[in-house]
Amino acid sequence: MVNGRTVLERFPAGGPRGSWPAEEFAHARRLEGLAAEVVMDLATDTFLVVVRSDMTADVVA
Repeated sequence: MVNGRTVLERFPAGGPRGSWPAEEFAHARRLEGLAAEVVMDLATDTFLVVVRSDMTADVVA
C-alpha cells in the first residue's frame, strides 16, 4: 500500500512505449469496475497502477 492506495501493477518508465502499458492496464481494470489510475513513482522510476484503498474494500467484500 502506498499513501492509502493499493498498487496493482508496476511498469518501468524507461520502456519504449512510455506510460502506455500502464495506461492500458489501468483502462482494463476500469472496465472491470476498479477506479484504477496511473501515477509516477519518481524514486523507483516506474509507473504504478493504483486504486485507493477505500475503493478496493468494496470490490473485495
